[in-house]
Amino acid sequence: MGKVKVKKKDARIDMTAMSDVTVLLLIFFLLTSTFLQKEPVTVITPESVSEDKVPDSKLMTVLVSPKGQVYMELIGTVDTTVMSSENLRKNALGKMCEKYNVKLTAKEVKDFSKMNSFGVPMKNLKQWLDLNSDDRDKALKEGPGIPIAMTEYNGKTTEFQDWVKAVSEVMEGAGEAQDIRDGKGIAIKADATTPYRMVELVMNNLQSINRNKFTLMTALKKEEEN
Repeated sequence: MGKVKVKKKDARIDMTAMSDVTVLLLIFFLLTSTFLQKEPVTVITPESVSEDKVPDSKLMTVLVSPKGQVYMELIGTVDTTVMSSENLRKNALGKMCEKYNVKLTAKEVKDFSKMNSFGVPMKNLKQWLDLNSDDRDKALKEGPGIPIAMTEYNGKTTEFQDWVKAVSEVMEGAGEAQDIRDGKGIAIKADATTPYRMVELVMNNLQSINRNKFTLMTALKKEEEN
């Protein structure tokens, strides 16, 4: 009696469906991810044991460098149809340009709206925006930052205070000013080596325009260091 030949089955696995899922997941993460942008200066925050978290939306971060330069970072609402980060920056910029009589092109406004960090005097803003990316970064590091002095000078508010007011007005217009008013939406991030007088100056500027609540950002201290 002859042997019965068993037909060998193809052991190959069709990966087409898995490849499709992988591509879809990749597209999803690319569209929904928020990429971190580098800050104008490296800031190593002091350590503390506080575990309170700074919100990741509706946030105005004041960055104080070791040299005392002041920069700002603006993040809008999670729901971009309410107030996206780009619209927040663009609308706040519009108020500042109107106040300081600065004329910008549509391209310059668009470029500014896409920047995570900024910090130049209004009189130098147009010239700074006309620089390429590398030169902008260099100008931020070497520049004076956002002008800030005593709580007022010659009876006028400082540029830093005017930026805070402009951002607050934009958020209020979108019905999202509560976090700014109760302090959750304002964070001060200073380097551990930043002179305290500069941090105090920032706090005094905020308090003089009735922004009495804010967060000081720190790094969490390890348990063995307590």
